[in-house]
Amino acid sequence: MNLVEYPDRDMLAIDLANCLAGELKAHLLSHDSASLAVPGGTTPGPIFDDLCAADLDWDRVHVFPTDERWVPQDHPRSNGRLICERLITDRASSARFLPLYAPAENPEYTLAEIEAMLLPELPISVLLLGMGTDMHVASLFPGVEGLAAALDPDAPVLAVLRPGAVPEPRVSLTARVLDGAMSKHLVIYGDEKRAALERAMTLPPEEAPVQAVLTGATVHWAQ
Repeated sequence: MNLVEYPDRDMLAIDLANCLAGELKAHLLSHDSASLAVPGGTTPGPIFDDLCAADLDWDRVHVFPTDERWVPQDHPRSNGRLICERLITDRASSARFLPLYAPAENPEYTLAEIEAMLLPELPISVLLLGMGTDMHVASLFPGVEGLAAALDPDAPVLAVLRPGAVPEPRVSLTARVLDGAMSKHLVIYGDEKRAALERAMTLPPEEAPVQAVLTGATVHWAQ
């Protein structure tokens, strides 16, 4: 794990967007396409605002969420909605978006089809992650129903998780898929999350799921 500190969040967003764009561009020099897996939530928004203006062959970039709430893309809680609004715009509007949601009452009904769509994109070319103060990444929350299966070294591409405190199930890339990305970046802000990251390094993935993806990752931190 490599830790990079920034003087403020604006500088982090600019520098990290440039880094991600450079890695995508380098990957496209020797591949027909590049896959970019990104989180939802509030953390990546400013990074997306800078990244979407990058000058690269966006029509060869395939973007998908690291995890998704089982809601339609026009729902306010959809990660796909935020990603499309903040990233798949400007120069990046020609990128291909691969949703983790499909119309069905339960995610298990369509999981195989979504996995089949993602398989050609693996290993992930460039991965961006956030982390909660509880040390979760994607939808891999400590103690959540389905976590053990998602952490299994032989796990499939996707896992269904059901956090008890939220109204809908989650679909998440599993730990082995996240950890297998060719380039991994984790963004955290503030002293509380930095302390949580330091605590996670002393705990097993069952208690601190971020631990499962830290090897070889670059952590970007600003106050």
